[in-house]
Amino acid sequence: MSLEFIGALGIAVLLLLFLIKVPVSISLIIVGTVGYGLIRGFETGLVQLGNTPFATASSYALSVIPLFILMGMLLSFSNFGRDLFRAVDAWIGHFRGGMALTTIGTSAIFSSISGSVNATTASMARVTLPEMRHYNYSPTLSTACVAAGGTLGILIPPSVILILYGVLTMEPIDQLLVAGLIPGVVQMLLFMGVVYLWVKKDPEAGPPSQRSPWIEKFKSLSKVWPFLLLFIVSIGGIYLGVFTPTEAGAIGSFGALMLALVTRRLDFKTLKQALGETTRLSAMIFLILIGADIFSQFLAISTIPAQVTQFVEGLGWHPILIMGAILLVYFVLGLFLEGIAILVLTLPVIHPLVTGLGFDGVWFGVIMVMVMNMGLITPPLGISVYIISGVVKDIPIERIFKGVVPMLLAMVAAIVIFLIFPELVTILPELMRSG
Repeated sequence: MSLEFIGALGIAVLLLLFLIKVPVSISLIIVGTVGYGLIRGFETGLVQLGNTPFATASSYALSVIPLFILMGMLLSFSNFGRDLFRAVDAWIGHFRGGMALTTIGTSAIFSSISGSVNATTASMARVTLPEMRHYNYSPTLSTACVAAGGTLGILIPPSVILILYGVLTMEPIDQLLVAGLIPGVVQMLLFMGVVYLWVKKDPEAGPPSQRSPWIEKFKSLSKVWPFLLLFIVSIGGIYLGVFTPTEAGAIGSFGALMLALVTRRLDFKTLKQALGETTRLSAMIFLILIGADIFSQFLAISTIPAQVTQFVEGLGWHPILIMGAILLVYFVLGLFLEGIAILVLTLPVIHPLVTGLGFDGVWFGVIMVMVMNMGLITPPLGISVYIISGVVKDIPIERIFKGVVPMLLAMVAAIVIFLIFPELVTILPELMRSG
């Protein structure tokens, strides 16, 4: 068997294992080890299997992952999401569609701390859907806002997916985290624009809530400033070069712990839940990264990345056409596979190709994540929609999927904007580089 055939067979087997729901990490380790053994000998493959786990897991750069996860879990299990929602609602809830706008705004703020789509979606669904139901909001509108708002967690820093992208591609993690800020804000504003047009066409879908007195509005800010302070200190510190992403994660998790203690929201049970979930997610991610390293080594010696690059260059297509085709493939993959699985499956081949065509690696990471984001609210995977359906069991899942269609169009519009104006993504990272 030729090297290329073994590499292509390995990718096909890996994709099959993903589709039949074999854990991503186990799939990567099996295919990577067996493939490496077929090319270099199974004794050498087993040596790689023995050496790679320690070499990968002992990397200092990876310590940022459990720290940011811990920060998000401490705040999530301490039920700060409800305070955030009430604070934002006090300012804009009295407008028509105000609680839907509040849901998106709260999701953006909560995303800036949790860095997790699932955590943001689940928290916002539990907090906001009962409130909007109380004010007779259309279930289609309310669930669409929760689903769309949850996707902001994958863009607004700290994003775990962007951190993983940086680890897998060796792109600077600090620049990736900062690069997601403007796209996240633009995406949030587009979602709000959808809500505005929605309630303008159907005023009964989002009736206004009660107007809060000015004293209550300013009083509500006391519940928001700790989040803003944590965000400014952690992400602002990274941007200004005051500390590294790992140090920012440590400061952020310590700040979340102190905030939960000061507000008396942290008891032993809550702390145990937060630490347990952090450990579980971190272990899962580290095991996936170990598998990804083993699989990448196999793919490299199979010459598949080099062959793909040569093939694409031989087509003579304009780089923009090639980028469009790549993003289309990512959209299709996002319909069936989770984001982490897509990263580890494609980046060993796609990242060298994209950077070889002259595209900025940081910019591509953000655009790729935005495209994969669409799969979170699109059938058949649509994990965010299924999370919402698990919280509100009386709303048909078909109705939720129907409601997110306008939000999907807003996501497409955002991607087009950043394809036409890539400097909107790269401006903050470039300022960091020049600084």
